[in-house]
Amino acid sequence: MEYIRDYAMYISIFGMFSFCWFGWAQENPRPNWRIFLGIASGVALLLCLIGVYLSVTNWHAASVLSENTKFNTYLITVYIEFIIAGIGAVVLIKRKLSNYVAPWVAFIVGIHFIGLKSAFNDSSLYILAGLLVAISILSLFISPRLKVANSAITGIGAGIVLFAFALLGLIRFLSV
Repeated sequence: MEYIRDYAMYISIFGMFSFCWFGWAQENPRPNWRIFLGIASGVALLLCLIGVYLSVTNWHAASVLSENTKFNTYLITVYIEFIIAGIGAVVLIKRKLSNYVAPWVAFIVGIHFIGLKSAFNDSSLYILAGLLVAISILSLFISPRLKVANSAITGIGAGIVLFAFALLGLIRFLSV
């Protein structure tokens, strides 16, 4: 069964978080990257707003999260993600390792999509998980070579991947 409302929510949520990651990438990128990051943020926000509109206008449609078990899995997974990411970020900041917060958060966000696969019955979330985990790790090696903050590389990578998944949500929405 296809869940059109869930695809609309993919557009809005992945678009919003793409916008957020492109914003975080602006912490300390190369100066000539800023205009592109600003444009990417704006386009991601626009896609998010399209998703919000489609979500609101299709709110009556079925959702996989209408099932209590699936909704509970979703909530538990998201709560655990926020708690672990937050605790890790606080520890990193207290140890004066704030440059590692963005990769840490991307790593935890990636891992949480493994749990969400079962909630949404969507195997593509495994791909999203793998890409975000890979970005979080690769940023630790790429950022020093480019002499930018880890958040620049992590934010660009995560922003692009989440934008692509927002577009995938739009394609799925339009094909139902």
